[in-house]
Amino acid sequence: MDLASFSSSLIRLIQVHRPWIISVVVALESAGVPLPGETILVAAALLAAATNQLDIAVVVAAAAAGAIVGDGIGYTVGRRFGMPLLRKYGRYIRLDENRLLIGRYLFFRYGNVVVFFGRFIAVLRMFAALLAGANNMPAGRFFFFNVTGGICWACLFGFGAHAVGTEIYKISETLSLVSLGLFIAAGSALSIIIRRYEIVLLRQAERGLPDR
Repeated sequence: MDLASFSSSLIRLIQVHRPWIISVVVALESAGVPLPGETILVAAALLAAATNQLDIAVVVAAAAAGAIVGDGIGYTVGRRFGMPLLRKYGRYIRLDENRLLIGRYLFFRYGNVVVFFGRFIAVLRMFAALLAGANNMPAGRFFFFNVTGGICWACLFGFGAHAVGTEIYKISETLSLVSLGLFIAAGSALSIIIRRYEIVLLRQAERGLPDR
């Protein structure tokens, strides 16, 4: 599926299922399932700016709730079953040995703030909670960074995309679904570029971990 088809399908999904689909997709991504959580948030925010079909406050709240719940699930799984489970089954959710190594390195170097900032980084968003649990991060500390990170992420990308969409709509008066699709496609392309930094992180992890 090309980016244009993906964008159109995503828009239709949001139009049909409304805010709850945002929560579900974001929660599943946060728990480790490879889904476009951030993309669906931005798409819904732009759709709210272009039409009266969605309330942006509801969109942001749905995304924040999904992020917090999904991360909680991921943390619980990681804490209960640890690295052995992730090494055995991680490949099914694209969490291979390289990404496990990156996760260990980031927690070794940056500590608990990885949970907060991982929410904003495409490479880490799916795996931060799982890795936090597997690295035995204290539950109370995880909860704090999880909630604050989820809310800040949802507000930044939700209200930010809505503000951009509103301004463009004021200028053109015709922010069509085609234009909306182009915004989503651009966001998807940016995510691909960001993922390339995973190679850089892997090299740093190979050099930086003391037991390597």
